[in-house]
Formats: sequence, structure tokens, C-alpha cells
Amino acid sequence: MARHLFRCPLRWSDMDAFGHVNNAVFLRYLEEARIDFMFRLSSKDGPSFSGGSVVARHEIDYLRPLVHRHEPVTIESWVTKMGAASLTISYEVKDAEQVYARASTVVVPFDLRAQRPRRITAEERAVLERYQDDSTGSAGGAAGPDSADSAEGPAGGAGGARALVA
Repeated sequence: MARHLFRCPLRWSDMDAFGHVNNAVFLRYLEEARIDFMFRLSSKDGPSFSGGSVVARHEIDYLRPLVHRHEPVTIESWVTKMGAASLTISYEVKDAEQVYARASTVVVPFDLRAQRPRRITAEERAVLERYQDDSTGSAGGAAGPDSADSAEGPAGGAGGARALVA
């Protein structure tokens, strides 16, 4: 199972009055990692959610405060569940020493023309299955990557979200 790695720099403006990254900013960090993950899948392996997708749910488990620093954090992303018309992407926001947050997002493929959800195509499923690890459940209990892609990105943060799909 592969994991996507996204390096997120922290911005001074992301901090709150308590001197750590604000909880709402975590969603932006996860979005940056998720979009990078989905676009990299598309450019490497053909169409992947080319018609669009929407977020149905986020869950975040904040494990420890993340304070501003010059070093980016790494956000690991992988697929923990795939249904006919949705998937759950799980994340860990971390550095070499610790995990700051665990998160997950339920993503639904969306037909922009028809303005309605659609099923995951066979091609999308084949690509996503390489990143699937349902043994870790939602956001918790994740281990290190077996293999990974890496990317630089404009966001950073600490936050974890967990989402479950029935």
C-alpha cells in the first residue's frame, strides 16, 4: 500500500491567540494535501475525479498543539474505505518525531453537469486501490508508509480528521 506525502509549510497567519495553529486551519491543510493527492493520481494514471468531487464529511483528532516553525510538516494521505459512490481518505499530520493530528475525509465523486453524485469508475477504483489500507480503520492506528509520493505545498498544519462511510 502506497501513501501520498505532502510537505506543508506553516504560515505565521495560521496561528491563533494561544500561539499554535488554529483548529479551523487544519481543514485547509488537509484540503491542500487531498487536492495534491487527487491531481497527482489524475496526471500519472489517467482520469481521476475529472468531473469533480465534493466533501461529505470531515473528522479531526487533534493530538498535540502545532506551533509555528520554518520546517514544514508532512501530511500522509491514503484511502481507508471505498464504496460504490464514496471513499474515505485518512491523514496523519506529523514530523519525524511525532504525530500532531489524525484526520479523515469522505469524498464523493460529483457530476458537475448533472449536479449530482456519481459512482467511482473502474479506472478510478484501480488507481485508488493502490493507496488503500482498510486495516487502519479511519484516522487512528496508522503505521508508516510502504511507499509514497512526495510534494511541496503552500499549506501546513496539525490536525486529524476521521470520517466513516456506511
